[in-house]
Amino acid sequence: MPYNNKILTDIKPVLYGYLGEAQNLLDPSVVQNEKVIHDVRVLMKKSRAAVRLLKPLMDEASFNREYLTFRDAGRLMASWRETSVHRKLLKDLKKRFPELFSHLKDNEKINRLLSKQSVISEPSKEMSSDLATIVELLRRSGFRLRFKALEIHDQNLILAEIEKTFDTVSHCFLKARNYPKNINLHEFRKKTKDLLYQLFFFRPLDPGAISSLEKRLESLGQNLGKYNDYAVLINTLGYRYPSGKNSSAIDELIVIVKQEQDKSLLKIWPPAYRIFRPGKKLANLPGFRTYEFPVIN
Repeated sequence: MPYNNKILTDIKPVLYGYLGEAQNLLDPSVVQNEKVIHDVRVLMKKSRAAVRLLKPLMDEASFNREYLTFRDAGRLMASWRETSVHRKLLKDLKKRFPELFSHLKDNEKINRLLSKQSVISEPSKEMSSDLATIVELLRRSGFRLRFKALEIHDQNLILAEIEKTFDTVSHCFLKARNYPKNINLHEFRKKTKDLLYQLFFFRPLDPGAISSLEKRLESLGQNLGKYNDYAVLINTLGYRYPSGKNSSAIDELIVIVKQEQDKSLLKIWPPAYRIFRPGKKLANLPGFRTYEFPVIN
């Protein structure tokens, strides 16, 4: 079947479904477990990626309102995830380096992060309030989207948006590769996720090729995520070099953490180069080629 006869997955009902699923997962009366927090944050990332594709069909005020709704909902839950991630990372390191952690037994920050007491059994008033705020934000956004006309008559507009996303990711890759700072790698990861979640709507073009590309981006995002989790852990521990006050044990721990980050970087650069090397365009990737969609009457 020629490419210009294929129709993309309709975005609006999928986006509406993301919001409904997120609302169903959240309950302000109970502590949200790690999986729920992770799943809702992923749904918010998917929602942001989807609404970016719809940007040509929306006025600026409407786009900003929905995009910021999804962003703010995800941010409200960010700190809940970080506590759990820090504890997992430290528990893994403690298991692998027990002697080192025996010298860190008096470190208050590490003890607090490792303590089971940091896992609360019921939501605080602030958490319950934030959860209720998130549910209401998503309810209102879903109501607005439900009655908004977002029919895609010219799918070339959507193609142009994912091309912009690809170009943005390519720029972020080049910047992170030349200046591999935490902030640049974090931005590269965020934009990679945007592209990954937007690809879902383009699967009808070539399901096998698009699925393969999604898997490559998913792996890339996971390794960028591991790098970022360790970077946030270092920041949470308040480590500074040189400070003149660091114990040899905490210095060694940070060196080990840095080595874990290096392992992630080694897994990041080769596949990132193959996908986003300078001069490469979206149309060069398997599943995509230069084409135009017909305008739908």
